[in-house]
Amino acid sequence: MNTISINGEVFSLMFSEAEILRRIKEIARTISTDYLGKTPIFVGVLNGAVIFLSDLVREVTVDLEVDFLKLSSYGDEKFSSGSVKLLKDFDVHIGGRDILIVEDIVDTGLSIEFIKKLVFPRNPASVKVVTLLHKKKSQQNQNIEYVGFEIPDEFVIGYGLDHSQKYRNLRGIYRLTK
Repeated sequence: MNTISINGEVFSLMFSEAEILRRIKEIARTISTDYLGKTPIFVGVLNGAVIFLSDLVREVTVDLEVDFLKLSSYGDEKFSSGSVKLLKDFDVHIGGRDILIVEDIVDTGLSIEFIKKLVFPRNPASVKVVTLLHKKKSQQNQNIEYVGFEIPDEFVIGYGLDHSQKYRNLRGIYRLTK
């Protein structure tokens, strides 16, 4: 399906499921090499990163742990509110551990900045960011170590990305057609 219509808006396919899974395997190989002999904690940022995180960790070949953070910055809107709130904190002790923050999309960079401020006082051994999608234009001096795809500043849904908590289950990633 190359286009879908939702509430009168048309979305066109940006990345197919096959393209996404191929790129995830490439990222997983790099992470597996980078963390050889270590046991990193993959921290999924709920809710959007769940699908990406699940597929990613199944491809990583080193021992790992999984935990989650939940933030709120979008609500039901298509654009970030500009304010980030912590809804769920870590369940594990991260001091001295290698942390991989796993995001579905890095848009404004505010969530990553918020997470790093939360993480660094807890003295992890390292902190790196993995994102499936990266809107390069909106970065605020954030280093993103592992990027699936660079995308333009467009609204996207599918493969974990939502609009008002819906459409996460689409197998591909779709962009709003203007």
